[in-house]
Amino acid sequence: MTTQIIFIRHGETDWNRIKRIQGHIDIPLAQSGIDQAQQLGSRIAREAQSGARLDAVWSSDLMRAQQTAQPVAQALQVPVQLAPGLRERNYGAFQGHDSDEIAARFPDEYAHWQTRDPGFAPPAGESHRAFYHRVLHALEPLIAAHPGGRIAVVTHGGVLDCVYRFARGLPLDAPRNWPLFNTSVNIVDFESDGAVTQASVVTWGDVEHLGGASADDGFRRV
Repeated sequence: MTTQIIFIRHGETDWNRIKRIQGHIDIPLAQSGIDQAQQLGSRIAREAQSGARLDAVWSSDLMRAQQTAQPVAQALQVPVQLAPGLRERNYGAFQGHDSDEIAARFPDEYAHWQTRDPGFAPPAGESHRAFYHRVLHALEPLIAAHPGGRIAVVTHGGVLDCVYRFARGLPLDAPRNWPLFNTSVNIVDFESDGAVTQASVVTWGDVEHLGGASADDGFRRV
């Protein structure tokens, strides 16, 4: 059974612009992000009028994701359903800082982070490996609730990164060379037989509704 998920990264925040790690800190959208969300809602409305099906809208419970999801849900006249398991990675003590500040405040931890060790967790934070498995586990009930369906999931860059790696069979320590644009549309098909067995990317990094331009606030990492 195939379930198609339209993954949408939340709109731009003020912290995205200055590359400050948000993680679980509940940052709202910047005005630019609100505008992006409205453009996204208009796109979804046009597609719905043309017969595109969307059965439900799910969102991370963080404010920036919910604010992005609202125009989509309004276009479809459906509620936003929350999936806390699809929050961004918990970066613990790194949250609220940019990479230069992290290097200065936590030099040993920063050096370890740069090795791309999937088992590394920032102080009071979550490792990449734990985060990856948390994301996949959180997707399973959504896919089970919509067998053969097509749903939207509004979430975060880190979650999209996990989904892409799973679909492409990429290791967690592989450097990223795929985009994670604010308010981008990323479509993935999931095959399920009681549990998720495989996934395939249909389209990735689509920002046509934004005039083809959006920001990717990747950290300055090796």
